Amino acid sequence: MKGFTRTYTDFSLCGLACLLCPMQMGGYCPGCGGGAGNQSCVIARCSLEQGGFAFCSDCAAYPCARYAEFDAADSFVPHSRRAADLARAREMGLDAWRADLREKRAILDALLAHYNDGRRKTLYCAAAYLLDTGALRRVMDALTAQDTPADVPVKAKAQAAATLLQAEADRAGISLKLNKKKG
Repeated sequence: MKGFTRTYTDFSLCGLACLLCPMQMGGYCPGCGGGAGNQSCVIARCSLEQGGFAFCSDCAAYPCARYAEFDAADSFVPHSRRAADLARAREMGLDAWRADLREKRAILDALLAHYNDGRRKTLYCAAAYLLDTGALRRVMDALTAQDTPADVPVKAKAQAAATLLQAEADRAGISLKLNKKKG
């Protein structure tokens, strides 16, 4: 969208953690306001109309109906954490929040590099997005401790990673499934 740019493309205007999105990882989306890509976002347009807030939570009308409608279904990443993530970024400070996102991304990159059987990218992205960093570290520590030989099939390694991630999600009461649009 013409005239819409952002300094931080790893954490969107509305609270999505773009850095953990498979679309951004694959080079298909530069993140909110990052240049070419899907810039027809109604929330970005609203930001321009309201004076160019850095985040929806900076607007006096937050949370508005436009923001709430977006949560009806997930896209490539879960939408359920957007408000909580905006609040957490404000509480921690943007730099600390972005550092946490970068740590989650490093864990996600390791999962994809060493434990992906070609069928786990969505699961790993959702887990990195929804689980806290401590839970992700515990999963990686457990996978490292398993000391699997190099000749173990990647499918078995992927299953071990998925099982550990699901156990952490169950412990936290979190579903790792994306919510599809109804209808």
